[in-house]
Amino acid sequence: MAMSKNRGGGVFADINITPLTDIFLVLLIIFMVTTAVTIESAAHVDLPKAEDKPASNEKPKGIIVTYTADHLIYLGDKQVTEPELVPQLHDQLANSTDKIVIFQGDPKVILGDMVRILDMAKSAGAEAIAIAVSSLPPGGAAAGAPGGGA
Repeated sequence: MAMSKNRGGGVFADINITPLTDIFLVLLIIFMVTTAVTIESAAHVDLPKAEDKPASNEKPKGIIVTYTADHLIYLGDKQVTEPELVPQLHDQLANSTDKIVIFQGDPKVILGDMVRILDMAKSAGAEAIAIAVSSLPPGGAAAGAPGGGA
């Protein structure tokens, strides 16, 4: 705080707010950068790719729950709403010997949606949860993945 004498005879106090403004601007930039990085890094889930196996006509054991990029939920081949998922999944798990739920999601599925649906499956009575993967094209690596594709 700087003090100077006025010609009128009184003491005039002057506060310099430049350092305070500099600190606030630096903090604002730090928060903007960290928020952008946090949102970008945690937004989407890249589902793993499976290695090619010999083709078999085996139906997977368990109940398949599919979640599309359009936010639609399918229980087997039947479309259900989110409130209908738990009761219908509970009924199917009660009639099933394997209490396994297989989650099949679009690669654009947001992680929070996937976790919410898997939590519903667990509350419906699923003893195990599996995540379905898409098979790789011939040649090994997925197209667009590092080290493979066109």
